[in-house]
Amino acid sequence: MQRDRVAGVSGAALAPGSSGRERLRRWRLVLGGGEADDTGAGLDDEDAGRDSVLDALYGDGGGDGARRDGRGGGGLGRSSPRVARWLGDIRRYFPASVVSVLQRDAMERLGLAQLLLEPELLGAVQPDIHLVGTLLALRRAIPEHSRETARAVVRSVTDQLEARLAAPTRQAVTGALHRAARTRRPRAGDIDWGRTVAANLRHYQPELGTVIPERLVGYGRRSPQVLREIILCLDQSGSMAASVVYASLFASVLASVRSLSTRLVAFDTAVVDLTEELDDPVDVLFGVQLGGGTDIAGALTYCAARVTRPRDTVLVLVSDLFEGGDPDEMLRVAASLVASGVTVVVLLALSDDGAPAYDHDHAAALAALGIPAFACTPDLFPDLMAAAVERRDLQAWTAAQGLHTAAPLP
Repeated sequence: MQRDRVAGVSGAALAPGSSGRERLRRWRLVLGGGEADDTGAGLDDEDAGRDSVLDALYGDGGGDGARRDGRGGGGLGRSSPRVARWLGDIRRYFPASVVSVLQRDAMERLGLAQLLLEPELLGAVQPDIHLVGTLLALRRAIPEHSRETARAVVRSVTDQLEARLAAPTRQAVTGALHRAARTRRPRAGDIDWGRTVAANLRHYQPELGTVIPERLVGYGRRSPQVLREIILCLDQSGSMAASVVYASLFASVLASVRSLSTRLVAFDTAVVDLTEELDDPVDVLFGVQLGGGTDIAGALTYCAARVTRPRDTVLVLVSDLFEGGDPDEMLRVAASLVASGVTVVVLLALSDDGAPAYDHDHAAALAALGIPAFACTPDLFPDLMAAAVERRDLQAWTAAQGLHTAAPLP
C-alpha cells in the first residue's frame, strides 16, 4: 500500500500534540477503512471526499474496483471524464505539494500518461516539473490537437522557475565575471577605490591622514568580448527528467548574459546541439528526447571539439554517469579536458529530489582526475557557476556548502 505517503495531507499528519480522537481520524485517512482499519473513527463529509479520491488511486485493485469500506464508487479506470473529475477533486482537497505526489502516483500506478495527451485533461492537471518530464517523454506521441496545450503547460512551469531562479543566476554570474576581470594595473577610471584602500591599510600615513597605496585594485576595461565560455552537456536519459528541465532553463538564462558564450548539448547515444534554441526554454525542452541509451564519451568528445579557449571554459556535465558507451574513452576525454585547462564539473542531478542513483565507480574515477561529482539543487546552481567562473576550488566550494562529493578510487 502506498497510501501512507499522503499521511501528512491537508493537516492529516500524525502530530505529537494531537488529541486521541484527532489521531484516530488521521490514522483512518491513512489506512483507508476496510479490514486494514481498526480505528473505529468516522469521517465527516470533507474527510469522506478525501478518502474517496485517495481510495480511487490507492485502493485494492490499483483504483479499478470498489471502495474498501464497502460504500461502492469506482476507481479511476481509463475513463477521461472520471480522471478529469478526480484531478479536480485532488486540487480541492489537498495542497499543491501533495497534488503533485498524487498525480505522479496516478501516472505510475494506473498508466494515465497516455490520457494526459488529451487537451481537456491537460487543462485539469496541476503543472509541475514532474508533469513536464512526463510530457517531454511523450513528446513524439502528442497528437496535433494537444500540442499547444502541452506547450502551455510546459511554459507555465518554466515561467515559474524563471521567476524564481533567473535573477539570482544573472546576479551571481555577472558579479563573478566582474571579479574575474579585476586587474592590479587598472586605468584611472577603472580603479576600485574601496578595495584599493582595504588592500593598502598598512600603508596609512597618520601625519597625512591618508593611505598611500602601494598597489591599485580595479576592474579591467569593459568590452563586448566574451569573458567565459559555458558548455552544459546534458544527459537526456529518462531518469534525468527533472535535471533536464532545470538545466535547460539555466542554459537559457546564462545565454542572456552578454559576457558569456553558452552552449547546450543534449545526448543519449547521439548528440544534439540545442544552442540555437536558447532564446526560449520551451523550444529547448521540446528539442530534448527523454529516454534511450547513454554515450557520455561521445558527448564529451563533441564538446571538447568546440572548446576554443580552455582556461576560460567551464564544462558542466549533468549525468548520472551510467555510461552505455566506452567508459575508458569517457575518462580519457575528461582527463584531456582537465589537462588543457577546462574547468569540468559533474552534476549527478540538478533537482530538488535529493540524492540520485548514479554510477559510483565512474564518479570516483572522475574525482581522481580532479573533477568533482555531486548532486546540486537548483537554488545552489547560481553560486556554483559563480565559483566556476572565478576558477575557485570547487572541491572546497562543495565542502563549504555541505555537499557530498564522490571520493577518488583508492
